[in-house]
Formats: sequence, C-alpha cells, structure tokens
Amino acid sequence: MFLTSAISLNSCTGSIPAVNNELPAAEISQAQESHSNPTLAEKTIIPNPLPDPTKTNRTADADVIQMRAFFNGESWTFEVTVAHPDLGWEDYTNGWDLLTPDGTVIKINPADPFTRTLLHPHENEQPFTRSQSGLFLPPGVTEVRVRAHDLLDGFGGQEILVNLENTVGDGYEVIRK
Repeated sequence: MFLTSAISLNSCTGSIPAVNNELPAAEISQAQESHSNPTLAEKTIIPNPLPDPTKTNRTADADVIQMRAFFNGESWTFEVTVAHPDLGWEDYTNGWDLLTPDGTVIKINPADPFTRTLLHPHENEQPFTRSQSGLFLPPGVTEVRVRAHDLLDGFGGQEILVNLENTVGDGYEVIRK
C-alpha cells in the first residue's frame, strides 16, 4: 500500500520510479488513476511534509537577558526580558519564574504553572518583555533568581540573580518607590 502511494505522489511530477522492476504494470496504472481521487487510506499514509529548513536549527533555551523589579512598599512587580527564537506554537517561551534562594517559586496563584505564564509565541517580537505585579516575597528574602521556560527545552537558559538590596546589578535594576 505504501509503495502505491509513493508512486502516486511521484506521478505528480510525471515520473514513476521503478522499484526493483517488480511492480506490475496494472498496479502502476491503478496508482496513476488513484492520484486524481485518492482513497482515505492513501491520504492517511502520505508522509507529512519535511519541517521548514529555516526553522529546524533555531531551537534554543529561553534566556533571561534583563530584569527590572519595582517595590511599592507592599508588593513587587517584575519586568522580565526574555530572548528565545520562538518558532510558533510548537516551540516558544511559555513562562518565567521568580525563585527565592531556597527554590520556592513565587506566584500569584499557586495553581499557575509559572510566576508569569505566557500564552502565545513571540516570533516577531524578540527579545520581549512581560511583567507580573502583585508579587509578595517572604520576609527576609533579599535575593531572587529569574529563569525562563520554553515549551520544548524547559528550563536551562541564562538566568539572572538579583540582589534586591542593590539598585543595579548585572542585568537588573531595582526601583523602590
């Protein structure tokens, strides 16, 4: 069956490959006829097209490249800038986390998968910045880590370690109002 479909596909170009010269002429004729109106079975065995070659080598970890933290005296807002070659729905940055030194992920809603969940790809907006406000840190926490997650590779990209007692550091800024 697969051989018939492969011949049917190749007959679109006007050439029918000979496979060990064992294919009967009647089967070749049937394959050519079925090309104009393939059966459901023939449609389901046609292989998917090859991936877009311009996208196959673009996968990478999501990197946090910059972060700004704002403290209003009660809660924090974090603006996180992430770089990742989003490919579309099959591979994109789908969230970022804010972690305390003991590994606790700070979230508004404990049921959320990330501190900030991202619901769509950012193919044409790289790098991109998204914020999350209303975050409460446990008492005594003076340092946090920011990491990003992508759909295919998970965590593993560049992170930023933030000393909340400083106003500026490597890749971050802290603003207190």
